[in-house]
Amino acid sequence: MARVAVVTGGTRGIGEAISKALKAAGYKVAANYGGNDAAAQKFKAATGMAVYKWDVSAYDSCAAGLKQVEADLGPVEVLVNNAGITRDTMFHRMTPEQWGAVINTNLNSLFNMCRPVIEGMRSRKFGRIINISSINGQKGQIGQANYSAAKAGELGFTKALAQESAKSGITVNAVCPGYIATEMVKAVPQDVLEKSILPHIPLGRLGEPEEIARCVVFLASDDSGFITGATLTANGGQYLI
Repeated sequence: MARVAVVTGGTRGIGEAISKALKAAGYKVAANYGGNDAAAQKFKAATGMAVYKWDVSAYDSCAAGLKQVEADLGPVEVLVNNAGITRDTMFHRMTPEQWGAVINTNLNSLFNMCRPVIEGMRSRKFGRIINISSINGQKGQIGQANYSAAKAGELGFTKALAQESAKSGITVNAVCPGYIATEMVKAVPQDVLEKSILPHIPLGRLGEPEEIARCVVFLASDDSGFITGATLTANGGQYLI
């Protein structure tokens, strides 16, 4: 029987590529989204995948959404925490709202999504949790104190939960993308891209969403069963650890 995979932020950008790749690999995919109804319906029409709208920053919303997914598709065995937002500004101008929005959506969402499914994974002795962090959670970034803090927090969460869950057959890993050719990055002016971003990437190009998706498919598979608590960097050599 096909395993059920939930992808947060799964109808656009990197999340869309992850959802499509998991479906191609044989999973039953539930793609979560937060607010863009038009994009979600377009994704659903194009892929035939189930879409579910809920706010990952709210625990009760996540619990209800995951309960509906399990009623529709079956127990969640693979969880990809991909949803994230930015509210970039220099720290001395950052508001409490800008800080809180990013921490709640990018970091607190990991608790909100993992907590409702972890007991089921433990009882079934199987689970795959993959957290999409960022190169800027590893190295920091000017104007992203909130985002970098959240993404670094994801890595600590990944390592701790991996150790707790290993004996229950659950692996927990993170992927740290670098600059990926999503709508957000493509919106950067071409001169900025060529002068300030690409020169710092040894491979000399942006990554593709599908390249991140292939990392996730591997970490979700049985082939990755001896890998847990790991951080897989996919950044073209821009930052090495």
